[in-house]
Amino acid sequence: MTEKEKMIEGEMYFSNDPELLELRERARDWMKNFSELPIRAYKQKELMIQEFFGHAGNTPFIEAPLRCDYGFNIYVGDDFFANFNCTLLDVCRIDIGDRCMLAPNVQLYTATHPIDPVQRASGLEYGKPIKIGNDVWIGGGAIINPGIVIGNNVVVASGSVVTKNVPDNVVVGGNPAAVIRSIELSE
Repeated sequence: MTEKEKMIEGEMYFSNDPELLELRERARDWMKNFSELPIRAYKQKELMIQEFFGHAGNTPFIEAPLRCDYGFNIYVGDDFFANFNCTLLDVCRIDIGDRCMLAPNVQLYTATHPIDPVQRASGLEYGKPIKIGNDVWIGGGAIINPGIVIGNNVVVASGSVVTKNVPDNVVVGGNPAAVIRSIELSE
């Protein structure tokens, strides 16, 4: 397997691999170009997102700057919105459903490192995918850790650190995030 294939599969890999370095440089070029677009270049921004991400549904909107590792491991549904300064570390796949909103400074981390210091010093790292359901709102400054699954109709309170999976129809908050209350769905 190539280092890229290992990375995508969540296996240990070396991030200094030449192919991965080139792909990260490509992503940084994209982020720079995206950030420099005129404010009202809405259609051009939408097309750039749809071409860069692994998948982007209808009407994705991102307020620059956005930070990511690769872009091709980000999959968003229809009506996706990310506010200023979001970070999506996509060494593994990030799946985000329809009608999801990320407030400013939201951070989604699939990347992680070995706990063992000898392995960590070797340069090996790995990732765990993140999956976010439909109709999710993640508040400002929230952090979603590697391997997390967030259900549908969830609100993650600002500043929360999500370290465990989140069921459908709840508000979570805190560090570590815990269920604060259930959400009663309107008709």
